[in-house]
Amino acid sequence: MFDDILIVDWSGGKDRGPTPKRDAIWMGDGVAPPLYCRNRQVALAALTHRIDTALTQGIRLLIGVDFGLAYPKGFARHITGQTSPFAMWDWLAERVDDTPQDNNRFDIAAEMNRSLPGIGPFWGNGLKRDIPDLPRKGRDRSYHWATSRRDTERLCPGSFECWQLAGAGSVGSQIIMGLPVLAALRARFGKRLTVWPFEAPGDGVTLVEVWPSLIAKSIANLKRTDDILDAAQVSILAATLARADIKVLLSAPEIAKEEGWILGAGQTSYLVKLAKTAPLHWQGPT
Repeated sequence: MFDDILIVDWSGGKDRGPTPKRDAIWMGDGVAPPLYCRNRQVALAALTHRIDTALTQGIRLLIGVDFGLAYPKGFARHITGQTSPFAMWDWLAERVDDTPQDNNRFDIAAEMNRSLPGIGPFWGNGLKRDIPDLPRKGRDRSYHWATSRRDTERLCPGSFECWQLAGAGSVGSQIIMGLPVLAALRARFGKRLTVWPFEAPGDGVTLVEVWPSLIAKSIANLKRTDDILDAAQVSILAATLARADIKVLLSAPEIAKEEGWILGAGQTSYLVKLAKTAPLHWQGPT
């Protein structure tokens, strides 16, 4: 169904410097060495180039990003007045300020909190300065969204809720800083880039949400001792998906049209079986 697969491990933080390291942005296709991107500006340029190349050469490209493409049911409508996840993408794109050395993700989260009664649902201020309406600890919240997790996350034990912005395993910052980048790509490429499960895959580039930890044990077994985990997992997941029947994985319930869906959620055993025989041709980071 796809000629090429690219997996992206995202980051919501600041520039990570010129030396490849963990907790940064990594891209891998399971064939070439994984690509290190020191910040989101570099990552956007790399993604734009990869998509341009695929469209020019007539390659059907699947891009998987490891952060949520939408929030739990009802949240986008509360913030934007629309159910469409793309309205949330655009809302964030209009408000997020992002440079290699600084961004306003915590202030944006506090702004969303202020639209609701009490304090929450976002939490995890990672800055030294206090931010009104954004508690540092989850237990300090007085307001919780109706559902803490999306339906897809309930099928992915160990996944973290979107409301946590800082601390081990947090994904909230990645979402706030990732969706504006995806909005920019969508604005640039139009209908040549489709987003599953909100849209049916097209003949060009299809964007999906992934969670490498679905095959965490396989990744641990396949990576080399000195590999950076983030670099290894994008390559291993890409190589695994290259062996999969993607049509089997492109299945999601109706709620996914609003909440999004992790590719392969509920189908871990199938992916683990494929990972055991996934060819790994990549040699170290670039």
